[in-house]
This record gives sequence, structure tokens and C-alpha cells, in this order.
Amino acid sequence: MNIRNAAGRVAVAVLALGVPLAAGPGAAAGYPDKPVTIVAPFSAGGDSDLAARNLANVAQKYLNQPVMVVNKTGASGVTGSNFVAKSKGDGYTLLLARVGSQAVTPALQPNIPYKWDDFTFIGLLELNPYACAVRADSPIKSFDDLVQRIKDKPGTLTYSTAGVGTIHGMGPQLLFERLGLDKSAATEIPFKGGGEASTALVGGHVDFGCSNVATIMPHIQSRAVRGLVVTTPERYEGIPDVPTAREVGYPELERITGWSALYGPPNMDKAAVEQWSKVLTQVKNDKEWADTTRKLGSVPQVRSPQETEAFAKEQFETYDGLARKLGLRQGG
Repeated sequence: MNIRNAAGRVAVAVLALGVPLAAGPGAAAGYPDKPVTIVAPFSAGGDSDLAARNLANVAQKYLNQPVMVVNKTGASGVTGSNFVAKSKGDGYTLLLARVGSQAVTPALQPNIPYKWDDFTFIGLLELNPYACAVRADSPIKSFDDLVQRIKDKPGTLTYSTAGVGTIHGMGPQLLFERLGLDKSAATEIPFKGGGEASTALVGGHVDFGCSNVATIMPHIQSRAVRGLVVTTPERYEGIPDVPTAREVGYPELERITGWSALYGPPNMDKAAVEQWSKVLTQVKNDKEWADTTRKLGSVPQVRSPQETEAFAKEQFETYDGLARKLGLRQGG
């Protein structure tokens, strides 16, 4: 099945739900006693928007109140994220957090109006795994081959990314750091997005490429490209022949992954956090939510507030370290 077509069908279905839906009878006393808003900091139809609507559609039946999704876009997710960071901590305004707006941008732009931890961590929702591949006719047959080629002939290979400073380019840089090589161990060729980067790989314009699984998986499945590694702890269902980062001996590459989480404003009411923790436990076991998450190219990965904070800290530190090493920090 073509994951992009599936994602498109799911996107239409989720948007057609017109979230919020009417809440069922029997709303619980106390929090929440009115609709809850989830702010998606990126545009309608994008990954954060669809993740937010998928969560809202399922969560409201456990929360017993409508859950609305509002898109507040701008500045690579900073506008919507800052809106939530400045909101009341009563639990009625929440954030669909993403790796870009909550980890990468705070690392690259330390002067934005919030820090990575200026939020209440409610729960991780999903992972958007990352994979590296070469063209099917490439002499590079495995991840070990790629590593050896980079070590033997540094600076001779090229790789495509969705743009300078995106997580697509951070994966190879983390590998170079692990190998003790300079950031120029291979040459980055940035494009305007993941689709263009993958097309360049298929067309033979670069030697290898790394991107979100949902973007590159159709090309792996059609055998236009050969998958070398995927950053999930276990092999990814849609591309079971591609080894994991752990299997190829570089488990630290698992840190390079997209993700969605639910955040609240700082000092959010503890009762509201506890209520959402219970709801997310129910969402985790909800087949409708899990199936839609997978069809959108993600891996369900609900975690507790404490686990989510630890994960977010590791994510920020990964990109902060790379940003400093690569000279990508803008002020601060």
C-alpha cells in the first residue's frame, strides 16, 4: 500500500470529522467542564494538524467534553507554541508539540520567546521514524558499506536533505560525529522539502539520503531505492527488510526521529494533567487512534509525563549539541 495515498485518504477523513464533535452525555464534574482547545502550530493538513485532529477525535469520548483543534501558524511553529506557553495553566489550552518547534528550533534559535522546557509535559503521542537509503543500483549495499565509504573517502559522497538545519540533515551529522569525522565528511545537498530530497535520491542526483519513513518508504517498497537503516527500536512494519539503528551498531541514531506530543502551559493545574494522563492511557489502547496513527506513517508511542520530559530533554540536547558543533546557532 502506498503510504502517501493512505495518508491522503486518512487526512481527508480526519479533516472531514469537523473536530470538535459533540461530546457524549455524562460529563464529569470538575475538569473539564467546557471544551478543550489543542493548538496545532503548523498549517491545516500537515503532520501536526492531522496528529492533533486524530487525538481530538478519540480523546473527547474519554474526556467527556469536545476537543477543538485550532491552527496558529507562523515562524516554524514558534507562534502557536508561544501562544500556549503564555496561556493560562487551567488545562483548556494545550499544544500539539512537534520535534521542530519544541527541540530543533529552540536549539538553533535560542532567542525565541520560549525554551524547550517552558511547558508542562503531558505525554508523548507518536514517533515519526527516520530512514536512510541509497539508489537501488548503488554499489553501497548496506549501512556498513556507507560508513566505510565515508571513512575511506571523506568529502566525496553527497546526500539530500529537506533543508539546512532540518532533522533530515542532522542524522548524517550525528553519524559523522560518532565516527569522529568532520561535518564535511559528506556533502549536504539541501532541497525545499522531503519529497524533493527523495526524488533527488531516486533520480541519482545524490549518493544517499535520509528522511522521514513516510516520505521514503514508497520508494523502498517499489525497490527504486535500498533502505540501509531505520531509527525505530524494532523493524518498521512497512519495510521489514531494513535493519534498525541498533542492529547496525549505531543505537544513538534512534535520537533522530520526528515526534508528536501533548504539552500544556507552564504550571498547568495538576488535576488537569492527571486527567489527561488517564485519557492518554485510554487513547493508547484505542484501536481507532492507533490505526489512524499508523496510516499517517507514525508509530504509536504514548508515554507518561515523566518519560516525555526525559525524552524531550534528550531531544533538545541532541540538536543543541549538533547546532553548536555545526555552527548553526543563531545568536544566544
